[in-house]
Amino acid sequence: FESYTFRSGGGPGQGGGAFEDILNSMFGGGMRGARPGAGSAGQFEFDTGGVGLDLDVNVAMSVSLEESVKGGEKRVRLPTGKELNVKIPAGVTEGQQIRLRGQGESAQGHPPGDLLITISIAPHAYFKVEGADLRIDLPVTLYEAVLGAKVRVPTLGNAVELSVPKNTSSGRTFRLKGKGLPKAGGTGDLFVTIRIMLPDGNDAALEALMEKWRDQHPYNPRSGLG
Repeated sequence: FESYTFRSGGGPGQGGGAFEDILNSMFGGGMRGARPGAGSAGQFEFDTGGVGLDLDVNVAMSVSLEESVKGGEKRVRLPTGKELNVKIPAGVTEGQQIRLRGQGESAQGHPPGDLLITISIAPHAYFKVEGADLRIDLPVTLYEAVLGAKVRVPTLGNAVELSVPKNTSSGRTFRLKGKGLPKAGGTGDLFVTIRIMLPDGNDAALEALMEKWRDQHPYNPRSGLG
């Protein structure tokens, strides 16, 4: 706060108390207290008010993963009910703030405050974000895993084809370099993990095939577990 110093002219019993009453009436009881000085002088401090007035407005905005990478425009609603179109720059990150000058609150005698928009990135339907890298679980059929196949994989850009080798186990992970998120000096990667999916419901032909396979080609994938 700003402080002002006033000195009373009288000594003890010569109007010091009356002077304090006058000051209280002038400043609406805003006197912060008396600090006795040398001799008969008294010092008083006052809060002038209005100093450090915060007119900024803070709001949160959720954007999609694609919007955070490519940028775009979204409409935001302020606490006052006013709505604004906000340009989202490409490459925004979780927790980053966008400042719009002069779009905050206003008060007479003060410049308007700013609008501060804090960005959050909404969870994606199938991509998981790890820093600048992305991860995705890729469902494949049993015959694609056994025989090998070219499988379409979505990315944040155009979809690509992944060559799944023959005899690929569920859980095997492939790295697609440069298919992740932008970062300083380059781009992250996309890690694709294979998940073998069986058909829905009972399949008598598949069950018969597996029974034959079990009897003729038994193996134990859990032998290393002890």
